[in-house]
Amino acid sequence: MKRLPDTELEVMKALWTSGPGTPRAQLDQTLAPFGWSPNTINTYLTRLVAKGFVSVRREGRGNLYTPLILRDDYQAFDSRAVVSRLYGSPRNFVAALAREGLDRRDLDELQALLNELSGGRDHG
Repeated sequence: MKRLPDTELEVMKALWTSGPGTPRAQLDQTLAPFGWSPNTINTYLTRLVAKGFVSVRREGRGNLYTPLILRDDYQAFDSRAVVSRLYGSPRNFVAALAREGLDRRDLDELQALLNELSGGRDHG
């Protein structure tokens, strides 16, 4: 999987929200706040199809678009890529957060997550 440019990610977010078989008109409406021309949206969709993120199916006079990558899968991939590129490791990432100040609630939530991920084993 490849990391998406912000513009293509916005198209994916619209598709994830709309679900499978999204008509182009609905996609244009969802993306209207960006002010992109129909040709620009076509370019982004063509790129996403070529990258294997989206499928397109002709129906009548229009196209229906379906995301092929789940939002959760992309978020997990992108999170790992960001942490690796900027911090080198999850530990360094959490240390950077801690330097900015984590309150007790944040620490409790992180500990609960770590406990859940490790099957409830105590790591403290």
